[in-house]
Amino acid sequence: MSLSHHSPSSDIILRINGTSHSLTIDNRTTLLDVLRERLGLTGTKKGCDHGQCGACTVLVDGERVNSCLMFAVTAEEREIVSIEGVAALSDGGGELHPVQRAFLDHDGLQCGYCTPGQICSAIGALGEAGRGWPSHVTEDTATGVVGASALDAREVRERMSGNLCRCGAYNGIVEAVLEAAGAQGAQDTATVGGAR
Repeated sequence: MSLSHHSPSSDIILRINGTSHSLTIDNRTTLLDVLRERLGLTGTKKGCDHGQCGACTVLVDGERVNSCLMFAVTAEEREIVSIEGVAALSDGGGELHPVQRAFLDHDGLQCGYCTPGQICSAIGALGEAGRGWPSHVTEDTATGVVGASALDAREVRERMSGNLCRCGAYNGIVEAVLEAAGAQGAQDTATVGGAR
């Protein structure tokens, strides 16, 4: 007895970095694999492939998403930004995004493998803070935070804890996110695993 292993496919249009891409894909294909294997956007990295390291983080409708856990078919009709499109989000007309510039200024990277995911995650985290979303360490979770500029190092470490850096560039990452947030708070840069 032979069982068919045919997987259904779909014709979809993905809008990535401001460009529409018409694709026929297996319904089980992740957004990460479409970005890297089908579209050649290899800035988004495949780390653990289980949603635990954050190397594959991209922005979907402005929210950070682990692209290794998202089926590409669920991203249709949504705005996807990978690291290749981050600079276009800034007002600088092709200049680096403020988060990218801050990562460079504060040595928030070493080997660079996790950096695209770190940058996309930082942009998403700052957007969440800008909307007042609390984190696990926010003092008053009912009130939330008053904006990204109110973040301190403890908040940044918590908000970035889903992005791992095997090189241990956490001090620079926290400083970069604080600078990009315009934070005037304490610059506590103690390194603890997972940017915590």
